[in-house]
Amino acid sequence: MCRALGAPEVLRIENVPPPALGPGQVRVRVRAAGVNFPDKLMIAGLYQHKPALPFIAGMEAAGEVIESAPEVALAPGARVLVGARTGAFAEEMVVPAAAVKPLPAGFDFVHGAAFRVAFTTACVALVRRAALAPGETLLVHGAAGGVGLGAVQLGKVLGARIIATVSTEAKAAAVREAGADHVIVSAAFRTEVKDLTRGAGADVIYDPVGGDVFDESLHCIAWGGRILVVGFADGRIPEAPVNLVLIKGCAVIGVRAGEFGRRDPQAAEENWRTLHALAEQGRITPRIHARLPLAEAARALNMLGNREVIGKVVLEP
Repeated sequence: MCRALGAPEVLRIENVPPPALGPGQVRVRVRAAGVNFPDKLMIAGLYQHKPALPFIAGMEAAGEVIESAPEVALAPGARVLVGARTGAFAEEMVVPAAAVKPLPAGFDFVHGAAFRVAFTTACVALVRRAALAPGETLLVHGAAGGVGLGAVQLGKVLGARIIATVSTEAKAAAVREAGADHVIVSAAFRTEVKDLTRGAGADVIYDPVGGDVFDESLHCIAWGGRILVVGFADGRIPEAPVNLVLIKGCAVIGVRAGEFGRRDPQAAEENWRTLHALAEQGRITPRIHARLPLAEAARALNMLGNREVIGKVVLEP
């Protein structure tokens, strides 16, 4: 429960009455909850969505349906994924039936809880916003994080050549395993990207980091390329010098996967069907860095903030 904004340590375990079930809703017993960087920002009051206090943190979960409204065709025991802006760091969630999706066959709850945010973000970015084409070069920054590894895996499925940037050799090994063709272990990636592309630059750049990484990316984007603004893990929100955008003939494109789904539910459902099929085929799957008890939510969020996570951290109530 978050009753005051601040560092992750403001979160407290509390016993509260279970939320009432309303029309069109389902109650889910949470078996695992994914931890995401926006959770940390929301708790600090720095995210674009600012829920009223108090609120239960957490954007995604996996578990079992234990109760449904009479008009909802979801039987108790159904194994599901849940997407929501808040509420996942709890033993139970009550959400609209539309927020629930079937757990992919072969996934346990832990992998299910780590799947939806990372791969939906990658799909909206690479497919809907950048229209990544086979044979194009995709540069993925922060490639060892949850959304980074999701972009590497999905980019490979889409037929792109993947260049990834990471901060350590340990992270590089995980990114290569995910399918990256080249991994750069350095914050100074501009020259190497140009060398790898014979001076052309990357066609698409996936940037959840911002700060200096975005600044450097503008210098190694291909003519007509697309820079995807996914987030600002660096902490500094960069500004784009429009003279470089003009000279490069490139596009700087914002990515808000959740808002995309709210504004175009049909396209979001198409995205989900594609991702669900790829997951069941074993072509995409989240990497689990750590499994922690719910009481260690603050520790999990600090692990993200310290950039020590390779893949996703999952809480288990």
